[in-house]
Amino acid sequence: MDETEILSRVEDGIAILTLNRPSRMNALTSGMIAGLTGLLAGYAQDPAIGCVVLTGAGKAFCSCVDVQAQAAAANAPSTSTLSPEQRADQLRAGMVASQLLYDMPKPTIAMVNGVAAGAGMSLALACDLRIAAASARMTTAFARIGLSGDYGGSYFLTRLVGPSKARELYLTADMLDATQIAALGLASRVVPDADLMAETMALAKRFAGGPRLAYRYIKRNMKIAEEGSLAATLDSEAYGMLRTRQTADHAEAAQAFVEKRSAVFQGR
Repeated sequence: MDETEILSRVEDGIAILTLNRPSRMNALTSGMIAGLTGLLAGYAQDPAIGCVVLTGAGKAFCSCVDVQAQAAAANAPSTSTLSPEQRADQLRAGMVASQLLYDMPKPTIAMVNGVAAGAGMSLALACDLRIAAASARMTTAFARIGLSGDYGGSYFLTRLVGPSKARELYLTADMLDATQIAALGLASRVVPDADLMAETMALAKRFAGGPRLAYRYIKRNMKIAEEGSLAATLDSEAYGMLRTRQTADHAEAAQAFVEKRSAVFQGR
């Protein structure tokens, strides 16, 4: 990966990842995907990180994978010695980035500063929250280029808007403006372009300074609630409550409530 294609920095416990190919609307390359996966895996395990923000440079969040590169590959004679199964395994390995954003035991935020299309939309949907600029646009995009979709978009979209609407959005690949994004619940907030960074970082700072173990178990509960049974959810909630009652953060919050002051969380 060209190290300039993904920019990363950490501020006040917040890891900020910026897809950085603005001239190509941050279209993903194989190197970028590998780099993104590695960075997310590291941040997921880093106790110094309390929140992860994903965004794009310039006027786009991420415009899918590099279609020009795919077109060149599709029209060139194949020289690969890999079987279809091996190639599928390679593609699946790249999709781990979505899984990391979704499964990570800390809050993740997509700061959608422009177009999020195809895999870019899928990555945004994989995050816990999406803060979208008024100029943001989203489209599943895949059907427009004769593809079926990847990076978990069909999974996340179905859970956000329901099976029928998700099918419509995938089959039509219509472009959604900020008003439609908000109406469908695809963004947690839609804010003026000039306020996007401040709004997103204020929320990220709140998460980074919050009760990190509680967030871990909240995300665990929500995932089980989405995928499993009521019984499994109740089991998860019971264990999470037992564990978080033992934390210093809970003790501090309870004392702060009694003393009528704001809690100061330590993430333990």
